[in-house]
Amino acid sequence: MNISVVEKIADAVMYEGYVLYPYRPSAVKNRQRFNFGVLYPREYCDSPFGSDAWEMRTECLVVGDAASTVEVKVRFLQMAARQGWQEGREREVSVPPYSLQSLAAQPERRPFAFEGGEDTEGRASQTLHGEIEVRASQLDKSVSRVTLGVRNLGNLQDLDGANRDQVLLRSFVSVHSILHVVGGEFVSLLDPPEPLKRAAAECHSLGTWPVLAGEEGQRDFMLSAPIILYDYPQIAAESTGDLCDGTEIDEILALRILTMTDAEKVEVRNGDDRARRILERTEMMPPEYFQKLHGVLRGVGPSGEEAR
Repeated sequence: MNISVVEKIADAVMYEGYVLYPYRPSAVKNRQRFNFGVLYPREYCDSPFGSDAWEMRTECLVVGDAASTVEVKVRFLQMAARQGWQEGREREVSVPPYSLQSLAAQPERRPFAFEGGEDTEGRASQTLHGEIEVRASQLDKSVSRVTLGVRNLGNLQDLDGANRDQVLLRSFVSVHSILHVVGGEFVSLLDPPEPLKRAAAECHSLGTWPVLAGEEGQRDFMLSAPIILYDYPQIAAESTGDLCDGTEIDEILALRILTMTDAEKVEVRNGDDRARRILERTEMMPPEYFQKLHGVLRGVGPSGEEAR
């Protein structure tokens, strides 16, 4: 199984709502951004200022034996401030493969930190501290429940009050996880087999929804995202690149981008790096790509078979 198929979906999840058309920092929708899957510092969540989450939990089922191994990759954005705008840096923390037997005997806890500071382009970030915990519990001889916890253990040092922009610099943004099993398979929690329906219903995730990911029918990857998805989510083959918009109305957004004034395009280019790449990709898009975006017929014939 090629993990790039899964990571393509995971990237779309990471940047969902990150910056929206018209992709200018001055636009109201971008000045008041809404981020999915944010884990704030625990100190902030426990204070009178916040009632948000500092912990995310994934629970899922694995069919296998004691030797089956589970590997975990947690990904999120670390925000950095530059000229009144917060730009995301991709971060990743991995837990190497552990057998279900070892995870049942002793949970694996892995603290991590990403240092803050200012880079050469003037982007200033704060140090992040967190922890990943992976555990397993055997339900019967062939089924185990795997639990993944992600926690923000940062503090609010030097932060006066509840300024949300400042708190986001100490938060994990767009947190999601990729789980990989070898020597076993994950169970769909949306459509579990009859014998496992009760066990699936007893899996309680917090702030995330785990679904099977990859090619249809394969069960070695699970994507746990802060957005509700179906099993085996896919990116449309006609899409030329992410637009940070889950509806991905590529043709309309691409045409609107091309109607921007020169002054608006200058603001985009001088703003977020990802928004600049969206603009440049759209401006260079050849006519035949626009034709592909115009519409694709995917119907169902009278016999129930997919139309050709």
